[in-house]
Amino acid sequence: MGYLELELLEDEYWWGGAVSDGVLMPFGEAEMERRLNPLITPNQANPVLVSNKGRYIWSEKPFDFKIKSGYLLIDHAVGKIEQGEGYRTLREAYKAVQTRFFPPSGEHPDLDMFLTPQYNTWIELMYDQQEEKVYEYAKAIIGNDMPPGIFMIDDNWQEDYGTWDFHPGRFRNPKEMVQKLHDLGFKVMLWTCPFISPDSANYRHLVKKDFLIKNHDGTPAIREWWNGYSAVLDLTNSEAVAWYQAQLDYLMNEYKVDGFKFDAGDPVYYCDDDQCAKPILANEQAECFAKLGKRYSLNEFRACWKMAGEPIGQRLCDKLHSWDTSGLGSLIPNGLAQGLMGYAFTCPDMIGGGEYQNFLTNADHLNQELFVRYAQCSALFPMMQFSAAPWRVLSKENNQLCIEMAQLHAQFGEEIVQLAKQAATTGEPIIRHMEYSFPHQGFLKTVDQFMLGDDVLVAPVIVKGLYEKTIRFPAGTWQGDDGSIVEGPCTKTVNAPLSRLPWYRKK
Repeated sequence: MGYLELELLEDEYWWGGAVSDGVLMPFGEAEMERRLNPLITPNQANPVLVSNKGRYIWSEKPFDFKIKSGYLLIDHAVGKIEQGEGYRTLREAYKAVQTRFFPPSGEHPDLDMFLTPQYNTWIELMYDQQEEKVYEYAKAIIGNDMPPGIFMIDDNWQEDYGTWDFHPGRFRNPKEMVQKLHDLGFKVMLWTCPFISPDSANYRHLVKKDFLIKNHDGTPAIREWWNGYSAVLDLTNSEAVAWYQAQLDYLMNEYKVDGFKFDAGDPVYYCDDDQCAKPILANEQAECFAKLGKRYSLNEFRACWKMAGEPIGQRLCDKLHSWDTSGLGSLIPNGLAQGLMGYAFTCPDMIGGGEYQNFLTNADHLNQELFVRYAQCSALFPMMQFSAAPWRVLSKENNQLCIEMAQLHAQFGEEIVQLAKQAATTGEPIIRHMEYSFPHQGFLKTVDQFMLGDDVLVAPVIVKGLYEKTIRFPAGTWQGDDGSIVEGPCTKTVNAPLSRLPWYRKK
């Protein structure tokens, strides 16, 4: 097991490891530790660390790390630890490690993912996915003046896990339904996962084919996950991958589905000593899942390992309907962490929060202010995604504010698309930490605002009951969404009523 002890430089801070730790970044002052082997967080990770003092750490295999007593300690490294230094800024260090170890592929996900909002049926329908309800939700989007975009039909549309066809009792004419969604202006994605229901005909077929993961003793692996117990496809087996892709291709050819939301491929559902077609670490199973999924240009992943620079839509994990760092407070720091790990094509969680248990009771308990601020914080991310219908859970006035945020995202659509194209060739993040764009100017710990590219500063309100925003402006002339002009560098407190998302463009 590899080990490295690196003394921190004066005022040195680090980013990287696991996206879920973005709320703790930059690392430097407080003691912290993160195990990447095995990865147990529900979001993306990458075995990379970069510092504002121009240093980086990389390994092709997972490692654990901690900040303690003025040192960065790397331990339990499965592979060789690579170091880089001598760069002047966070940006230079990131670009150096990215160019060498996870260069951009030159490809990007389907550009429609960036142009307009996405809509997911999960919170609105939960496990009650039915043809009529899906179509009614889609019609309501258009009827409430929201722009059409990507439409995701979530878990429980299918006949069974591993039987990837529409449930005949809930979807009587799925081909016609998909066509109707297309006619409304939507592209259609279906939820899918690498699990197989163990009491199904497909399970018996796949066991005979030896397409399923086995425990270390050779017995079929049945793993517990949030929907019960399932067998797991062996994605190191090229024939198993071909079988899975054939199921997905059938859905595209038969029903004209446009893409897929790939879920539940987390490393936590695998073991390093699993018997597979090829020896593999648990983390690397998530990498195999993403390699399978990137074949489809319209894709989304929530969990990922080492697929930075690839044309994959990467959503933040399910957030609570809360203001703190389990909810709204996590979107900016974790989104920035995604970018600094090479995951440029980022999407915040569903607006209002994607943790469904927060929505099981009457909508009266929801905080409407929080919902609107969620929409504002998401509006100028590379992607934004609705699920709980704002027209159902909000007042008429607050629903209108969410509509305006959806329209704002659409107005920025072409600009975001250009940034996505640049990210595909340069590997640079689309949303950027202030320290990344304006190094050594005092922005190290600024995590409540971000840059969209290098020219648009976005400063959402993310604190309950706050109707102003203190913004730190870099040098230059900045024109606000309200027409105001600010000369930086300066710190300025601006009015930010519930109706306003403050953003400024560098002149």
